[in-house]
Amino acid sequence: MTIPLYDPLNKLKKVDENIWIVDGGLIKMSVMNVGIPFSTRMTIIKLKDGSLWCHSPIKPDHGLMNAINQLGEVKHLVSPNKIHYAYISEWKTSYPNATTWSSPGVEERAQSQNIPVDFDHPLKDDAPSDWSDEIDQLIFKGSRALEEVVFFHKSSRTLILTDLIENFEPKRTSNIFWRSVYKLAGIADPDGKTPIDMRLTFSGNKKQARECYTRMLRWQPEKIILAHGRWYDTNGTEELKRAFRWLEK
Repeated sequence: MTIPLYDPLNKLKKVDENIWIVDGGLIKMSVMNVGIPFSTRMTIIKLKDGSLWCHSPIKPDHGLMNAINQLGEVKHLVSPNKIHYAYISEWKTSYPNATTWSSPGVEERAQSQNIPVDFDHPLKDDAPSDWSDEIDQLIFKGSRALEEVVFFHKSSRTLILTDLIENFEPKRTSNIFWRSVYKLAGIADPDGKTPIDMRLTFSGNKKQARECYTRMLRWQPEKIILAHGRWYDTNGTEELKRAFRWLEK
């Protein structure tokens, strides 16, 4: 396999009570003008009212939608950062009553990419009343290029990140080129972290980032879900400290 995927794809995988991940297929993202393939992953949380909160929706799949409909009603479609939004409009077509939530800069990004998305509300530095009792959140600030909204599912002690940590597994690909890319970018398991190009955008403004990181540490996560690569089902707080040690430099 050239790029590691996390089979079975488009299937609900239980993380803890009322929280699931779904691994999807590949997408290509432009990084330093190079089209790099990424595996994809979304997170679904069932709220106390029985509705579903969907983080970074992957490409829709008929079988997946059927399984999701058995869980509950899709009520929230969340873009966690401005490069994770491409399928929200398709999900909104399937779930017209769902509320779409925008991350900083995503509406401008979608418009520039000619991918129209009709967002209902912006995500802020504190969780809205729709889910604040169950999910905490903050906007991770300090980057000149990308602000990511991170979330913490309180009951399962699960931190949900998107691109702030990437953790690709070199051992799962036979492609020497991609193994080298993962290592050079600082996103190779077992030492996955913020990609080097993204880390550079915090130059001169790490104070804000450290404040956000400190707030995440206070959550004391047990698990960390990532959008790309192997996620952490145990020892989350220690993995967080390891992955963000670049902030101390």
